[in-house]
Amino acid sequence: MFHRPRLAVVLLTFAACLLPHTASAQSYPSRPIRIIVPFPAGGTTDIIARLVAQRMSETLGQPAVVENRGGAGGSIGADAVAKAAPDGYTILMHNITFPLASVALAQANRSPYNIDTDFAGISIAANVPLVITAHPGVPANNLREFVTLLQKDRSLKYNYGSTGPGSYMNIVGEVMKRDEKIDMVHIPLKGAAPLKQELLAGRLQLGGDQLSSSLAEIKRGSLKALATNAPQRLAALPEVPTVRELGFSKLEADGWNGLFAPAKTPREIIERLQRETAAAVRHPDSVKRLTDLAAEPVGSTPAEQDAVLRRQVAQFRPIIRELGVTID
Repeated sequence: MFHRPRLAVVLLTFAACLLPHTASAQSYPSRPIRIIVPFPAGGTTDIIARLVAQRMSETLGQPAVVENRGGAGGSIGADAVAKAAPDGYTILMHNITFPLASVALAQANRSPYNIDTDFAGISIAANVPLVITAHPGVPANNLREFVTLLQKDRSLKYNYGSTGPGSYMNIVGEVMKRDEKIDMVHIPLKGAAPLKQELLAGRLQLGGDQLSSSLAEIKRGSLKALATNAPQRLAALPEVPTVRELGFSKLEADGWNGLFAPAKTPREIIERLQRETAAAVRHPDSVKRLTDLAAEPVGSTPAEQDAVLRRQVAQFRPIIRELGVTID
């Protein structure tokens, strides 16, 4: 049983431990916030990050600055956030590549962070479906026809491109090679922009990324949309079938762009950032910009962002293990 003087000391010590945490959360933010994008500038994830940063800068009273740290399937930028102080001043904008590349890195025993424990979701900023595209010279109108073409003519030397090992298109290509018994050479690029340029130039026959990266080219006919990964056909491309319709159901996945903080970031700061993200993407100007990109504004709860990440890790971990996909 505590004596009253000793109990008072204990309570005062406990209260003192809480003060820095409470004060920091209440005064947040008191300096600029870095939003790290683990890809080169110009891609969809970068565009959405800058849109969110602009709105945050206006409402938080502190600059929100986008910093591009590309490389190693997005792991360089993700690791910078994982190891940052959990104070809300360094956050990550990532996409579906995050769970896929992280699993591939872990499989090679090269992951500098733990995808399961080192991050706290803030919000899904926007949903952006993925589309599989081909050079218009490829004589196939959908992904099933593309596969049949390669099955029937073994002399064809086709290349498929991706935004790097462990990316969605890398998994698409390797699953098709294994399951459909076709031959293609994987050409990894450093981002969506160089991937599209190689595809437009005809040095790649198959590629793909977030729809916003190539919608204009698809509309012009300089790229051909073979399939989308969405659960149902897209309003922007109603004539393009889904991967499930074409018999590739294991390739179906939600496309998203979302924000993460280091694990152990105070809940009050996470919730503040979530509110700011939701307000940013739901602003009328943002809604128009995102709609033009074929993206859907979301602004989800932190729990919903965490759930999507966990679900996709669970979905793709066995596939990546079976395929032996790693990041060198």
